Amino acid sequence: MKSGFSKIIEVVSFGLSLSKYQIRLIHTTGRKIFIPMTISEPARKILELAVQARLYDQVYPAPEDTTNWKKAWQTQEEKSAKSVEAFLADTSVSIKDSLIAGVPVLDIKPKGWRNNKKLVIFTHGGAYTLNSARSTLVDVVPLVKASGLRVVSIDYTTAPVGNWETVQAQTVQVFKALLSSGYSMKNLGIYGASAGGGLATSTVLNLRDKGFGLPAAVVLWSPWVDLTNEGDSPTTLEDQEPILSYPNLLERSARAYANGLDFKDPRISPIYADYRKGFPPTLIQEGTKTIFLSTSIRLYQKLDEAGQKPVIDMYEGMVHVFQQLPIPEAEYAVKKTALFFAKYLK
Repeated sequence: MKSGFSKIIEVVSFGLSLSKYQIRLIHTTGRKIFIPMTISEPARKILELAVQARLYDQVYPAPEDTTNWKKAWQTQEEKSAKSVEAFLADTSVSIKDSLIAGVPVLDIKPKGWRNNKKLVIFTHGGAYTLNSARSTLVDVVPLVKASGLRVVSIDYTTAPVGNWETVQAQTVQVFKALLSSGYSMKNLGIYGASAGGGLATSTVLNLRDKGFGLPAAVVLWSPWVDLTNEGDSPTTLEDQEPILSYPNLLERSARAYANGLDFKDPRISPIYADYRKGFPPTLIQEGTKTIFLSTSIRLYQKLDEAGQKPVIDMYEGMVHVFQQLPIPEAEYAVKKTALFFAKYLK
């Protein structure tokens, strides 16, 4: 429990430290966020901390302000250092820096791992502008433990240094290299959180359209698959969202990543892509406390209407990417992710 609560506290202190990098806190009246009694006590406590932190008030740099985005990225990495150290000290997993096709990755394996040719690729979140494979170990280590699978977390180049073309090229390169080394699509899976969920979706579509085939399974945790602010919950749940803000973070990050493309271009907002040409079995996990709720439902509907095999797994009162938190709901969701990969990876 300690590492997860410290992660929340680090996020709060991160927000307070960013003002010197032109990332300011707007002093508003705050959102009147309801804390339900129908979720676990640990979840309520963390939600209370998130409400107090008012992370949605943080305003990030302009899309083209590469200097301040780099500073914001570095500051967040430094604030995550203590929680990362805890995961690096965990002797039940091995964590190694590596390169695959020239792309930096973290290679995470459970203790006693034996090569069964099954592998899962992870694409981290952070609105395409923040975080790294290292600072998001909180999204990977629990799944490695629950599944016994090897996970490769791609340390892609965040925007605005990278953009949609360079980032998506990196994820495809990793898959190509793994296929060349003896893996096959039937024993490869991919999962992503938030923007990483959007990137995972785009990666699968790129692999399909380039003729490499489809991975065996996809898992998406609160995926950011629509860079616009359209749909129901971006409006109806805005006042109940304890973490995300479209104008303060998401829109600015989206413009940095899109590099001039219209936000409805399916290359950057894969919810607008054509799924009738094929897509793997997909598990979408989402909470009812985030503005991404209806986007996840829309993606499920689109996959279902295209004749694919989507499963939507909803969680009462859970915040954006709750799977990384030390709460019973997260433990259950991670186990279901592990079971989904176990079902489809051969």
